[in-house]
Amino acid sequence: MTQPIELRVVRVGNVETPLPAYQTADAAGLDLHAALEAPLTLAPGKRALVPTGIALAIPKGYEGQVRPRSGLALRHGVTLLNSPGTIDADYRGEVKVLLINLGEEPFTIRPGDRIAQLVIAKVERAELVLVTELDATERGAGGYGSTGTR
Repeated sequence: MTQPIELRVVRVGNVETPLPAYQTADAAGLDLHAALEAPLTLAPGKRALVPTGIALAIPKGYEGQVRPRSGLALRHGVTLLNSPGTIDADYRGEVKVLLINLGEEPFTIRPGDRIAQLVIAKVERAELVLVTELDATERGAGGYGSTGTR
C-alpha cells in the first residue's frame, strides 16, 4: 500500500456535515455529504448544485474527481451531470456537486446524505508540440463506434 497524501480540508458555510470518509479499507473514493439546511427534492429531469460544506487544498500534481455514487444511480437514477467533475489543485472554494434526477420519481436529498464520491488522482501535465502530421495507426481517424459494436 502506498503512503497516503495529505489532503487539507476546512469546513465552510453554516451547515456542519461529516468530513469525507472512505467507507471500506480499500475504497477508492471518499464519500461527500450534502450540507443542506433542509431537505431538497429533485423532480425527474431536474438538477441542483448541492453544497458539501467543505473546501480542499489538493496538493500540486493531483486533482479531485467528483463521481456519482453507484447506489443512488441504480436505485433512484440520481447521478452527476459533469461526471467526473474536476477539482483543480489551485481551487479553494466550496466543493459543490451537480446532481440530476434521471429517474421517474422525485428524489429527496436530506441534510448529511452521502451524495457523491471524491477520488484523488495524480495528474500529468502535457507539453504541446505543433507538428505538420501525426504518425499513422491502424485505427486512424475512426471515431465513435469505429472499433466495432461489441
